[in-house]
Amino acid sequence: MRVMVVDDLEDMRLMLRLRLTMSGIDVVAEAADGRQAIEVARDVRPDGILLDVMMPVMSGLDALPTLRQSLPEARIVLYTAGDVSALHEAAEEGGATALLSKSVGPDALIAVLRNGGA
Repeated sequence: MRVMVVDDLEDMRLMLRLRLTMSGIDVVAEAADGRQAIEVARDVRPDGILLDVMMPVMSGLDALPTLRQSLPEARIVLYTAGDVSALHEAAEEGGATALLSKSVGPDALIAVLRNGGA
């Protein structure tokens, strides 16, 4: 599976990249905000995207509809440190495969990337 990691925190991208790689997932790209994610995803065409919700420049929620349109078959997993219940409707309307709290840890993110919605 080819995955892109999108998070404004470089340490979070590094941790996710290492954990995904250890799980046999190929991290093909990274981005630091939603606008950059849209540009990179069009070129790289990943099978899955881990997409942080709260980022500067463009949030994951704002980037989600464009990413979904560009990559209709991709698994797009939104994750956030914020209140998941408050974002559920917007994530669903934008076409997210799943919306998870960062507190669930990388194993849950990996499971959803591999198996679909949570």
